[in-house]
Amino acid sequence: MDLKQLIKTEEKPHKGLLAAEWVVIAYLIFTLVMMAWLWEHLDNPVSMLWGRCRYLVVTIAMWLIYRWKPCRLLFFARVLVQMAFLSWWYPDTYELNKALPNLDHVFASLEQSIFGCQPSLLFSQKVPYGWFSELMCLGYVSYFPLMLVTYLYYFFQRYHEFKLAAFVIMTSFFVYYVIFDLLPVTGPQFYYLAVGPERIAEGIFPNLGDWFLTHSERMAAPGWSDGFWYHLLDLTHDAGERPTAAFPSSHVGVTTVLMMMALRTRSCKLTLSMLPFYVLMCFSTVYIYAHYLIDAIAGFITGLLLYYALCIIYAKCLQDKKMGLR
Repeated sequence: MDLKQLIKTEEKPHKGLLAAEWVVIAYLIFTLVMMAWLWEHLDNPVSMLWGRCRYLVVTIAMWLIYRWKPCRLLFFARVLVQMAFLSWWYPDTYELNKALPNLDHVFASLEQSIFGCQPSLLFSQKVPYGWFSELMCLGYVSYFPLMLVTYLYYFFQRYHEFKLAAFVIMTSFFVYYVIFDLLPVTGPQFYYLAVGPERIAEGIFPNLGDWFLTHSERMAAPGWSDGFWYHLLDLTHDAGERPTAAFPSSHVGVTTVLMMMALRTRSCKLTLSMLPFYVLMCFSTVYIYAHYLIDAIAGFITGLLLYYALCIIYAKCLQDKKMGLR
């Protein structure tokens, strides 16, 4: 695909909002309902409202620009804008769920009853090597690059399915965000620090109630603190990490969706190039204290379910549209 093809006016441009954009707007409406319910408990509800207004303005502006010049390049830009907004929507889940009672004690207790220990606490102790730490950090920070690679492949190699890829990936994110809004679980890096690693090791998992309403301190990730990938992980955590979004692991879930999208292309090069990072991602979420092991397992299962369910939904909607039912 050369530059001329990228900027060439499309013969059959997509006239309305993308399915992926409608999904985000539906999520925006859902969070507005939650905000109305929790209004008195929110720290900055007016700021949250303005953030949603800015999102709508940018989304509509991108749609209008595409309508003015409907070409593939601007179509891709619309999807990239939605991807960029994910970094704003994620911490927003904390603003909503911190007003609800924390449930980490339930998940830590369940972890203990299933495995007889806290795998997240012991993993780094069993494998304390610097090179392994760097691999784990590399795996974790490859999250958004893997998504970008998948988008780029579908855009340049399978453009006829690019809308499908955008819908499946973006919808997966926002299904997880709905869960995070309603299920306040912070994960080991926040809960272990609040309770104390020593007490956690003894099997003590107290109910912290509304502790995370006013506390957002986290444990430093284990491993080689002078490593390049460790520093990059630390920077990303400092920029956007909040005590939220632990169960299920969206990192594992979304990358599972990405791997299924890669397998869908039947491209060995794409699949094999992504596979090592996917495996590292699955392990790293537990290694760096980001998730309980049950979070990662749930992320894998829900990622598979989301992929198949969303592909079926998209195909059904496409068929109905062709038959004139929509």
